[in-house]
Amino acid sequence: RQAELTRVLGERLDGLSTRLGQSLTEQTKSTHENLAKLQERLAVIDTAQSNIQSLAGQVVQLQQILSNKQTRGAFGQSRMEAIIADGLPHGAYEFQATLSNGNRPDCLVKMPNGAPDLVIDAKFPLESWNAMRDANQSGNPEAIKAAQNSFRRDVEVHIRAISEKYFIQGETQDTAFLFVPSESIFAEIHEYFEGLVQRAHRSRIVIVSPSLLMLSIQVIQAVLKDVRMREQAHLIQGEVVRLMEDVARLDERVRKLQAHFSQASRDVDMILTSTEKLTKRGAKIEALELGAEAP
Repeated sequence: RQAELTRVLGERLDGLSTRLGQSLTEQTKSTHENLAKLQERLAVIDTAQSNIQSLAGQVVQLQQILSNKQTRGAFGQSRMEAIIADGLPHGAYEFQATLSNGNRPDCLVKMPNGAPDLVIDAKFPLESWNAMRDANQSGNPEAIKAAQNSFRRDVEVHIRAISEKYFIQGETQDTAFLFVPSESIFAEIHEYFEGLVQRAHRSRIVIVSPSLLMLSIQVIQAVLKDVRMREQAHLIQGEVVRLMEDVARLDERVRKLQAHFSQASRDVDMILTSTEKLTKRGAKIEALELGAEAP
């Protein structure tokens, strides 16, 4: 019995050791798999962190651009140039062109049919707008009112400058575009500064956002395409007229050739008549009927 009990205890201990070993092996394998997954997730997190750092650097660069008046103007100018260059063919516009009075607008759009050029200005006073936004965030009513008055005054001065510099009789259109490089700024101007919008309309200046400028450029492109189609239609009409003249000359020459062929046919008939007579006389000579016909 002691031997049997020892054998049973040994078997149970062996089974327990086997199961314990298998469990440790499975736990080790699972631990390695979890560590591998954790390492992959850490790699993804490192990549996302590097992307966030790169994006933060770009935001800082954009903030530096927008903090500088000259570079901010270049930012609005570049956005306006991209919209126009994508929508109009080369030669239908000109950037930084010089007018007859010496002023240089940001863009001149060449209108069809010899019409005056359209002026587009991209120098929007973003400094006053940023100051007004900072005042709104501060919550100080006096600061907000002062910033709004400053922004309103700067926009009015800019509208007056456009109307005085870029409206030339016979050289430019009596309407100009004031480009705003942001849809949100455009919406807030029309919502909270209706007086500025009316003032611009009275001065024949249209405030346009990127989407409105794109729509206007598409309309101008359609007009230019229609003009080109009309020019091509006139060219085709002229070619058709010349083609009809050539057809008329060809008809006249064919009729003359037909007359020549008719005359040649009559001549051939007369020749055939003569040959027929000659053939008959030869037959008579051959039949010795010439002597009977002589008396």
